[in-house]
Amino acid sequence: MSKADIPRNDQQPSVTLDGRYLIRGGLWRRADPALTPDQRGARVHELLAARRAVRDALGYPDADALAAARGRVDAAKTPLGERGPVWWSDGAPDLNRNMARTTHYAAWFEAVEDRRANWARARASS
Repeated sequence: MSKADIPRNDQQPSVTLDGRYLIRGGLWRRADPALTPDQRGARVHELLAARRAVRDALGYPDADALAAARGRVDAAKTPLGERGPVWWSDGAPDLNRNMARTTHYAAWFEAVEDRRANWARARASS
């Protein structure tokens, strides 16, 4: 692992070296990199619309509307590759929603966190 593999500050998302997950304490599966920009854009557009529907449904006491909106989010995340079958083919397990520190990413994650802490300390003292 090189310094280039570790985000430089706390504003950048941590992405595992294999590109499969974003790390925010837990592992969150990324979109399938094989999607074309147009495919990804259309699917992200639908995901954002579905998330707005969840937000709107939360404002009303309508459990059916909320369930439908959450189903729409799931339906949008699956073709993006963030849910459903994994998009990689090497047989590695899906670690989505696992804590990074309890997986084979633990050492890398610790290095990321150390670098972020050092960056924050340096920024605070300047």
